[in-house]
Amino acid sequence: MAARRTAAGIGAVIAGVALVAPSAYAADAVVSKGRPAAASAGSAARAVDGKTSTRWTTSGRGAQWLRVDLGAVSAVSRVRLSWGSAFAKVYRLETSADGSTWTPLYATGAGDGKTDDIAGLGGTGRYVRLTATPRGTKGLALGELEVYGHRAEAAPAPTPVTRADLSTDVAMRLVSSAENSSLDWQAQYQYIEDIGDGRGYTGGIIGFCSGTGDMLEVVGAYTVAAPGNVLAKYLPALRSVNGTAAHTGLGEAFVADWKRAAADPAFRKAQDDERDRVYFNPAIAQAKADGLRALGQFAYFDALVMHGPGNDAASFGGIRKAALAKAKSPAQGGDETAFLNAFLDARVAAMRTEEAHSDTSRVDTAQRAFLAAGNLDLRPPLSWKVYGDSYTITA
Repeated sequence: MAARRTAAGIGAVIAGVALVAPSAYAADAVVSKGRPAAASAGSAARAVDGKTSTRWTTSGRGAQWLRVDLGAVSAVSRVRLSWGSAFAKVYRLETSADGSTWTPLYATGAGDGKTDDIAGLGGTGRYVRLTATPRGTKGLALGELEVYGHRAEAAPAPTPVTRADLSTDVAMRLVSSAENSSLDWQAQYQYIEDIGDGRGYTGGIIGFCSGTGDMLEVVGAYTVAAPGNVLAKYLPALRSVNGTAAHTGLGEAFVADWKRAAADPAFRKAQDDERDRVYFNPAIAQAKADGLRALGQFAYFDALVMHGPGNDAASFGGIRKAALAKAKSPAQGGDETAFLNAFLDARVAAMRTEEAHSDTSRVDTAQRAFLAAGNLDLRPPLSWKVYGDSYTITA
C-alpha cells in the first residue's frame, strides 16, 4: 500500500492524477478572467477581474459558493486561488456542463491560505464552482479565482478511463493478499498502525499515510462531506506531521477515532474516492494508453500504490521509463508480454532498493505467474502465492 512508496507530499499526490493528458496540455491559459460570475453573496466579478487587489468577500460562518461561466465547455487542468486573510481550510471545486449537474474536481480540508495552486486536474465543463466554508465568523476573502484550461473541442481526445477490463474488486483483492494476507479488502477501512517505515501512520484500504499527504487528503475530503466528523479535529495535526514520521497531536485517540469513523459510509467513500483519483484511475488510464490489458493495468496499479507517482527510479514513472527503455509498449507496436516482463524487471529492481520491499513475491509468484500462463486478461480462476501463502479468486 501507500506505506510502501516514497514520501511524495500532497502536491505530488495530487499530480499523480495527471499521468496522462489532458491536464498536461501545453496551450492551457487562464480562461476565467473577465468571464461572467455569480456567488451566494458578495461581488463575484471581483474574483475574476485579473487583480488580486480586489476581492470577493463574504461574512458569517455559513458555506458560500462562487461560480464562473467559461463561455464554452472547456478542459480544466489547473485552478489557482489567491486568498486574503479570511481563507477557507475546507473547500471543494466542481465543474458542470449546464450549471445544474455538478462533477467533483477537487476537495480539501487542509487549505492554509495565501495561494493554492492546484495543478494536475482533469475536469471538463463550462462552469467551475468553488464552495468554501469560513474558518470563523469573518467570512471569506478571495482575491482571484483563476481557471486554466482550453476549449474541450480543441484538445486531443483523451484516453477513456473505464473499468471494463480490470475490476476494482479483483485489483483490491490482489493488493490485499500482499498487504493484509487476506482477500477481504473491505475489512481494511478501519485498519491503522505505524509499521515503522518512516511514514507515520498507515491506514485504510490503500495504506494512506500521515507522512505522505494522502491520509490528510482523505480526512479533508471526509470533512467536506461530513463536517464535524470524529476525525475533523485532527486536520491541524495531520497538516503538521505531513512529510514526517511524527505522531504529534494524533496518538491513540486518533487511532481509535479512525476505527470509529470506518463505520461511516461517508468515510469509506472518501477512502474509495482518494484511491480512485490518485491511484486506480490514473493507473488504468496510463495502462490503456500503453495498450495494456487487465494484467498490465493491475501491474501499473500495484506499482503506483506501492511506489507513488513521480519520475525518479523508485517511483512509478521511473519504473515505467526503465521498462520503455528496454521494450516497446503495445501502443508503440511492441509485444505485450515482453513489455510487461521489462516492467516487472524494473519494478523488482525498484523494490530491492528498500529493505521493506526485499521480498518481491507479490511480483514473482503472483503477477509473473499470470504472465507466464499467458493470462493477460486476468480471467478467473486466478491462483497465486504471496509470501508463501496461497490465494484463489474463482470468479
